[in-house]
Amino acid sequence: MRKTDRRAIFKITQLSIALNKSTDDISPMVTGVGVDLSHISTISEVKGFCGNDQIEEALTGCDLVIIPAGIPRKPGMTRDDLFKINAGIVRDLVQNVAKFCPNAVLNIISNPVNSTVPIAAEVMKKNDCYDPKKILGVTTLDVMRAKTFVAGLRPDDIKDVTLCDVPVVGGHAGTTIIPLLSQVTPKLSKPFEGEELTALVTRIQNAGTEVVDAKAGAGSATLSMALAAENMATSCLRAMSGEKGIVECAYVASEVIPELAFFACKCELGESGVEKVLGCGEMDSYEKVQVSNAVAELKASIDKGVEFANAPVAEK
Repeated sequence: MRKTDRRAIFKITQLSIALNKSTDDISPMVTGVGVDLSHISTISEVKGFCGNDQIEEALTGCDLVIIPAGIPRKPGMTRDDLFKINAGIVRDLVQNVAKFCPNAVLNIISNPVNSTVPIAAEVMKKNDCYDPKKILGVTTLDVMRAKTFVAGLRPDDIKDVTLCDVPVVGGHAGTTIIPLLSQVTPKLSKPFEGEELTALVTRIQNAGTEVVDAKAGAGSATLSMALAAENMATSCLRAMSGEKGIVECAYVASEVIPELAFFACKCELGESGVEKVLGCGEMDSYEKVQVSNAVAELKASIDKGVEFANAPVAEK
């Protein structure tokens, strides 16, 4: 099937932006936004849907579903503080995916990703349609930030940031975000070491908080996250259309770390989602320690998501 035949759906809280044929939103303005976007001269058809009564029409036939729904972080909040609200949103949306487009690939953006991806997996399991290849936690923004910060510190080595690659593994929160700076390409003339290394890793790990604090309560990362979401969705659509050799970092089901059911690392994408989990490659001693130190937090986040998904749902 050609890329332009693919259907994708976004679900966000303020605006909906569609890739290829469908959008869904709970905001009354989304229908108008859909009409506005539909006037753009592209090969994609854009439609807006509003509310749960249109969820079936929005989802039916979708091959790719992107879920960034939920509340944004505010100063002082961690991603885990979002859990009580966003976990339920993801659970309910994925339940509809299982019902109306069970074979779709899922891109999960809603935080805390370390927990919401396991929630999505458990919901699909309950509906007998779980395919580990089809559920991807989007960690692309961590990679984008790592590329930007590395290029800023090594301008002589990296003339074009778009040609830079920095794998980011682990998870998508705080110290579980682990940039593999020993694997930066193009190869750096001067590696990151000592205080410079520590400061760079810390900035990459806390970049989301940097945005939240800069917005002073007005929200979290939106514009950079929108581009990261588009990049990941486009990569998925290209791979689903048969293009080979597409590699992205994502938080997926894997056996990279035996004690963790989910872990972020490089993945080769294919027509059914994740074609192959590529793992972490050759890490240096600093990176190995960071991964080891992140295991306990990642496991706790995964367990929390699994427990939530399997708990009785309170009647509304």
